[in-house]
Amino acid sequence: MLKPLGDRIVLRVKKEEEKSIGGIVLTSSAQEKPSTAEVIAVGEGKRTHHGDVITPSVKVGDIVVFEKFAGSEIKDGSDDVLIVREGDILAIVE
Repeated sequence: MLKPLGDRIVLRVKKEEEKSIGGIVLTSSAQEKPSTAEVIAVGEGKRTHHGDVITPSVKVGDIVVFEKFAGSEIKDGSDDVLIVREGDILAIVE
């Protein structure tokens, strides 16, 4: 398991459906990158100039919407995860 530093957040990206509404199978290059994910780890938060920690707005288990080209994709064991900054997260899905 990864432990993110600072205001970074580890996401497990949701896999999108590979077929269109009409049943046509789309190649991976024709599909847009998914923009929803589950939060699986959260860093301690961002530090101010005075050393105070600003706690992140998200928690483990939240489903979030993030910017399209945000973060770094890495492999953690058999999982592919995305590490983003809290500022790259646009919303929490409720």
